[in-house]
Amino acid sequence: MTKRYSVILGNLGNTRDRFMGGGYKTARATRDMIAEAASIKGLSGLELVGTWDVTRENYREVGQVLRDHGLACVSIIPDIFARPAWGKGALVSRDPAIRKACVDEIRMNAEIAQALGCPLLNIWPGQDGYDYPLQDDYLAARGWLQESLAKAASEFPALKFALEYKLKEPRTHSYLARVSDTMLVIHDLGLDNVGVCIDTGHALMAYENLGEAAVLAGKRLFHMHFNDNFRYWDDDMIVGSVHAVEHIELLYWLDRVQYAGWYSMDQYPYREDGRGAIEESLRWLQGFQALVTQHRAAMDALLREGNAVKTSAFLRSILLPS
Repeated sequence: MTKRYSVILGNLGNTRDRFMGGGYKTARATRDMIAEAASIKGLSGLELVGTWDVTRENYREVGQVLRDHGLACVSIIPDIFARPAWGKGALVSRDPAIRKACVDEIRMNAEIAQALGCPLLNIWPGQDGYDYPLQDDYLAARGWLQESLAKAASEFPALKFALEYKLKEPRTHSYLARVSDTMLVIHDLGLDNVGVCIDTGHALMAYENLGEAAVLAGKRLFHMHFNDNFRYWDDDMIVGSVHAVEHIELLYWLDRVQYAGWYSMDQYPYREDGRGAIEESLRWLQGFQALVTQHRAAMDALLREGNAVKTSAFLRSILLPS
């Protein structure tokens, strides 16, 4: 199966954090970032953030620029996390007017996605969580989460909705924190067009095994974000720069569960050259995939035997060939 690679457009632009509010780099025009993405060998798709990259006013222009450069819009990420109104929750806000505004925002992005021929909305409810004990009504919040998601997804049955989970940040606790609780929400919703986005950095933060997370998601694995970190924070580093072996195993299991979606880069190279960091991530993934393809039968045999010493020797032999 041919692998398709994409990137979140903002990875090629300015990046900022709470210490550098103005950003580490000069802000760039959307058109220029799209042109740079098109120049990266092997990259054929882009993810756009609603209101940041694409809006109701500019989506036709953005769509034309994508077509001019031969790039597909693979996902739109609605901004339900970066406005003051969402600060105490968006999908699970105590205020029904804010919950409605959040669903309306998702609905608008769904309409833009349809107009651009984009098959998927990636939903990251970053503000939907809590920070302190005895702060939130977990039963009520779970009900609001399901109600809000159901309203949005049921209106667009032909569009996929991928729920991107994350253990923490910006809240100390997220309601969609791990693959397991995300799958529980999906099960309770009962909508065929709602699935999971596994962000490898988020899974590592949650101390998940990447391959096992893919298996748990199974056919509901709609989208993949790739980056790396040291597990204790969402460092958004170059793929494979820390957890090379885990990424090799993940690619093996993505093939086993017949994942057919995009392999999308989601990292924020604050101080590094954006294009260079994305190219490195893509090359690592392509190299890991080549190893998996070449040695799949050997990996199958190792799993049947379950001998950790033999597995170590095998990995050493393919990563450090003599």
